[in-house]
Amino acid sequence: MTKHKTITYTGGSGNNYDFTGYPSDTNFKALGAVYIITNRYQNIDGGYSHDKIFIGETGDLCGRFASHHKLSYFQNHNPNSICIFREDDEQRRLQIESDLLVNYSPPCND
Repeated sequence: MTKHKTITYTGGSGNNYDFTGYPSDTNFKALGAVYIITNRYQNIDGGYSHDKIFIGETGDLCGRFASHHKLSYFQNHNPNSICIFREDDEQRRLQIESDLLVNYSPPCND
């Protein structure tokens, strides 16, 4: 499975969360995670940045994206990467998702 570098996102609480980025066509196993769908692009200096498109959480990454209820909205923002923070506990996933949404306003979370 191809991975991008680790990306640190910060919640409104100031807590940092280390996500691992993957190409958007990655097939995931059934595991719980908070995820951020992004458009990953190369900077002038050769590094990479991610425009956040959607922040969500799921108890099962397997098949989550092919049938996502906002898939048509994502397509308008050129998604090409999914950043994953593994977390099995549903309550913790919901807390992290909410914390990140306080700090970021991705266009598809409206």
